[in-house]
Amino acid sequence: MNWRVALGVVLLVAAVVSGWSAWRMRDRAAPTAAAAERSDYVLRDFELVVLDREGSESVRLRAPVLQRSRQDESLDIGQPLFLVPGEPGPWRLRADRAWVSPDGELARLEGNVEGDSDPAAPAPTAFRTTRLELVPGQNLARTDQPVRLTQPGIIQTATGLQADLRTGRYRLLSQVKTRYEPSARR
Repeated sequence: MNWRVALGVVLLVAAVVSGWSAWRMRDRAAPTAAAAERSDYVLRDFELVVLDREGSESVRLRAPVLQRSRQDESLDIGQPLFLVPGEPGPWRLRADRAWVSPDGELARLEGNVEGDSDPAAPAPTAFRTTRLELVPGQNLARTDQPVRLTQPGIIQTATGLQADLRTGRYRLLSQVKTRYEPSARR
């Protein structure tokens, strides 16, 4: 057998194997889609303190999981608890999920959103809604969704809410209904 014939047979077998391999892989999805969805990093069971420009605590965040998007550098947070400084103590904002903008100036809480003022407040306040935007730099919480707000002796429902979490002042935007429930005499 001539070396040229042996080389030709080896090249023919290599061409057949590479063609067969390429034919089998033609229907597979490109791996870049999965790589693009991966997170830059993941935090588990963490507590994060965010400071404002003056160095004071702006917001404290606790959650079981946080993922940072590689594409837009936003944060996706599962079951977050935001503690926002207020008078006399912090507001507690909980939700099923939260998204935080890349610059940290906006947080969107979604699913079973609960906001509770400090129990030591003169009129402890709680609100419930399905979606809420938190602007930590302005101590502002707002929503355009139906909201239920309760204080001792008062239950209010409305569509839309804007609340200054530092001072505890809030504004219900539309379709406001108020029900007074005086406490029982002792």
